[in-house]
Amino acid sequence: MDSAIDRRRLALHALFFLPGLNIASWVTRTPDIRDQLGASTAEMGLVLFGLSAGSMIGILSSARLVARFGTRLVTTAGSLGAALSTPLIGLGAALSHSPLVAAGLLLFGLGIGANEVALNIEGADVERILARPVLPTMHGFFSLGTVVGATGGMILTAVTFPAAWHLLVVGLVSLPVVLLAVRHLPSGLGLGRGPAAGPESRGSGRLWRDPRLLVIGAIVLAMALAEGAAGDWLPLIMVDGHGFAPAWGSAVFVVFAAAMTLGRFTGNGLLERYGREKVLSAGAVIGGVGVLLVVLVDSQVVAFAAVLLWGLGAALGFPVALSAAGDSGDRPAARISLVATVGYGAFLVGPPALGFLGDHYGLRRAMIVVLVLLTVAAALAAMLARRAETLDTVR
Repeated sequence: MDSAIDRRRLALHALFFLPGLNIASWVTRTPDIRDQLGASTAEMGLVLFGLSAGSMIGILSSARLVARFGTRLVTTAGSLGAALSTPLIGLGAALSHSPLVAAGLLLFGLGIGANEVALNIEGADVERILARPVLPTMHGFFSLGTVVGATGGMILTAVTFPAAWHLLVVGLVSLPVVLLAVRHLPSGLGLGRGPAAGPESRGSGRLWRDPRLLVIGAIVLAMALAEGAAGDWLPLIMVDGHGFAPAWGSAVFVVFAAAMTLGRFTGNGLLERYGREKVLSAGAVIGGVGVLLVVLVDSQVVAFAAVLLWGLGAALGFPVALSAAGDSGDRPAARISLVATVGYGAFLVGPPALGFLGDHYGLRRAMIVVLVLLTVAAALAAMLARRAETLDTVR
């Protein structure tokens, strides 16, 4: 195998890993930061809106930025922005200044969102070169980053290490990794000749009329919300809804992240045996069972175990749906960009909406929204699976 493609894959693994590390470091400290800010659940929803809004602005701009500047420059700017904004979030918490935390999250979201399309176009290009799936594994490194970040956050929470210093260290560690990794990305991808350029990036309005792509988009929205809801609220659900101590609330998030990582690193075998549609349907069902147990069963032991199901069920939703979108017709990069944008819509609407619902009904009950959407996703994926079996029979 060409050593250049090996280095490129390793660089992409690192660039997928870092957002997971940064996000988990923030998430595991949300109870501490919430207390430092003196914020209610609804106010925390508004703070989290900074992350959601930044992510959506980044994701909506990413395809055009890639077409103009290429994936390498967009990835560099996005990754550096995310790394530099992490200490800013910690500074806002140390100063008990909610707008500064929200501003840091906005910048963080801009970096992560801008990266999303660029990194997945890079991953899809590597898949094309190697002629085998690699996106689930790359997303697995994102989940591995969340495991590392969540484990560190859990330990540092338990020893009452200041959240501001914790986030500063994470940002400083991320910077040199980004600078080393982006050197191994090709400079021309997406710029005039890559998958994000030319006719590939135009005519996306017509894609909204593609029924199969709309179904895939609906599945992505549900699965992304299931993943995002856990990322934004899981420690607080465990602390406020199930009576866990803050350190144990972080430990539950570690379980979720580990389940996501396991699902993504082992998903290729399931995909080869059962196909994308059945895997997506089963994942939505398993994730839904986990959410249901978290909502209804008033037991810390059950909640701990249910989070494992929640993570396993949500693990393959986003990367598998992106691959399915790319294979659903012509202009694959435009299709990937469209579905990724729909998925990030869940991150825009989800955190503040669930926060406001949680303020009125409790965070556990607010997760019923996630459960309903997972049920719909399971039905839609099962419908796609039946249609795929029918086509195979006809052939």
